[in-house]
Amino acid sequence: MKSIIYVLFGVIISSLMACAQNKNNTNLAYTHQVIVSGLKNPWGFVFLPDNAMLITEKSGSLIHFKNGKKTTIAGLPDIAVYGQGGLMDIALHPNYKNNGWIYFTYASSQGDTNGVNTALARAQLKNSTLVNLEILYKATPNVDAGQHFGSRIVIDTNNYVYFSIGDRGNRDLFPQDLTTDGGKIYRLHDDGSIPKNNPFYNTLNAKKAIYSFGHRNPQGMAIHPETGEIWSHEHGPKGGDEINIIKAGKNYGWPKVTFGKNYSGTPITNQTQAPGMRAPIHYWTPSIAPSGMAFVTSSKYPDWTGNVLVGSLKFQYLNNCFLDGEKLIKEEQLLNGLGRIRSVVQGPDGYLYVGVENLGIVKIVSKS
Repeated sequence: MKSIIYVLFGVIISSLMACAQNKNNTNLAYTHQVIVSGLKNPWGFVFLPDNAMLITEKSGSLIHFKNGKKTTIAGLPDIAVYGQGGLMDIALHPNYKNNGWIYFTYASSQGDTNGVNTALARAQLKNSTLVNLEILYKATPNVDAGQHFGSRIVIDTNNYVYFSIGDRGNRDLFPQDLTTDGGKIYRLHDDGSIPKNNPFYNTLNAKKAIYSFGHRNPQGMAIHPETGEIWSHEHGPKGGDEINIIKAGKNYGWPKVTFGKNYSGTPITNQTQAPGMRAPIHYWTPSIAPSGMAFVTSSKYPDWTGNVLVGSLKFQYLNNCFLDGEKLIKEEQLLNGLGRIRSVVQGPDGYLYVGVENLGIVKIVSKS
């Protein structure tokens, strides 16, 4: 009887939260200007206080861009460019002007076993070189799979560092197992130490840095500008990409519950909801392959205030999501057909900047 109830509940949730992508309108009132050209895969980027940019290329390069000039930064750790992994996200400490700390994630082969996994590091920039490099977290075990490294970073006003690691292609082992890394979102202090109030800090054999679990491949994360909550999205398999609001210690279900299927079309599970597992606030079927995430607070786009932007790798547009609280009520497409959207940032000037594969960094501007 309970299984029937959960299936029916899943159907109701499906009708409320699913979105068929071909029904979304394209907003033609905005266009783009190319700000940084000649980039292959700009996974992440940040603005420095002098309005220069630091841009990560998945291929393993960190690029400083200022006044039209690109400089490659030296001093990175050994980066394993492996499948979907490489040099990934980048974030500045909230007090960067005083302490200079830069945080970044990358695929690393460091460890005793063959293969690779995601690592988080921090360093400071001196001239054109990273100095004082510290590896803050290295996921274990290393695995040979080339997919699902995550990985995004956000840092809140309490200087907690949150970062994501995907399930590394092993859905049956890592996401639901607190003793291994993968399929998780983590929380550290800014110096890399583990907060003693983390939800599994006192759980026997658990990875103490885990903040939430049951994730597949989170490649978007942002802090809500009003609530301060961590929002994240993640890739589903065939269908079932999700937006989640991340809560301490919660299980987001993968692979025990999902709105997606195997790539062959066969079911993974017949459940989209189960006791003790958090349902997404929204999901996409078919999958849009989401990457990058940012909230809009700028007066440059008054009609979008409070919206959340999500890139689509698969359909090659920026998804403009209109919200009513925690409910997604409308979607529209921006930059349709420009290329695979990898990253999105609201700049210090209030404009929205988007990393597009095989193009570069573009700025969204009104046509009028």
